[in-house]
Amino acid sequence: MNITTQPVSERIGQQIVNVDNTSIWEIDRETIISLYQEYGVLLLRGFATDADIFREFSNLFSTDFLDYAGGAFNRRVINGDNTLLSVNDFQTEIKLHGEMYYQKNIPLMLWFFCANPASKDGETTVCDGRQFFAELSNSTKELFRHKKLKFTAKMQKEEWQKKYKTDDVNELEEMCKSNDTHLTIYEDQSIILEYLCPVVIPSRCGKYQVFINSLLPAMQLNPDVLKFDDDSKISNELMDELNEIAERLTTNISWQKGDILMIDNTRIMHGRRAFTDKNREIYIRLCSPGF
Repeated sequence: MNITTQPVSERIGQQIVNVDNTSIWEIDRETIISLYQEYGVLLLRGFATDADIFREFSNLFSTDFLDYAGGAFNRRVINGDNTLLSVNDFQTEIKLHGEMYYQKNIPLMLWFFCANPASKDGETTVCDGRQFFAELSNSTKELFRHKKLKFTAKMQKEEWQKKYKTDDVNELEEMCKSNDTHLTIYEDQSIILEYLCPVVIPSRCGKYQVFINSLLPAMQLNPDVLKFDDDSKISNELMDELNEIAERLTTNISWQKGDILMIDNTRIMHGRRAFTDKNREIYIRLCSPGF
């Protein structure tokens, strides 16, 4: 088997690169698991892959695949599998975030597959939330120790039915309850959702603090949904600090056709650079590690 391993960048991740037409099925399973656990970002490049191989390969390492019910964006189902999805349906920049950190039940692990890279731009961005926390000012660390984020979303009946993939109010109530989300239902079946979450979480091993959340893209795309839990506003000065750190620590992953990317969603934030090529096709699976 002829492969090489090397860092994704000087600050984050590892990649396994095929240098001699090795089959992806020949890679040692324990090597993949070990690199993923150590680095949190693992890129597999140069292997003969397609959407079906991607699905079968990710099945070997993962469990509890999600269908993105309650997700913030529109995503297309790929090849009839509601756990194999397109990324969101617009082309603007998405700032660094943890996937679905606007609810309690998050996917612990993410898989991405490049079916077709953009001809220019459209890189996926990654950043280690442990490094991000270390760069915060002491005053900001102290602020985040005492305040949580409060997401508030108002939706008409048709909106929540599409978002939560159900037209049953009782089922919606159960979903919200399981996600620690406060739900208010009005006579016309419009709703208001409120969810509180920390900005910083302990790492799964308990040794580190990790800045991982949906703060940056929420303030970028829809700032009206977000305040602190005491209803105080999130200041421009704070956002300037966070955006400066994010840009300084971000690594761009320039996609190649057939690439497979594994991300630890309890540690690594991801995002995307803007692009214009409508043929860009990146797929995603949301799950938990099966090891």
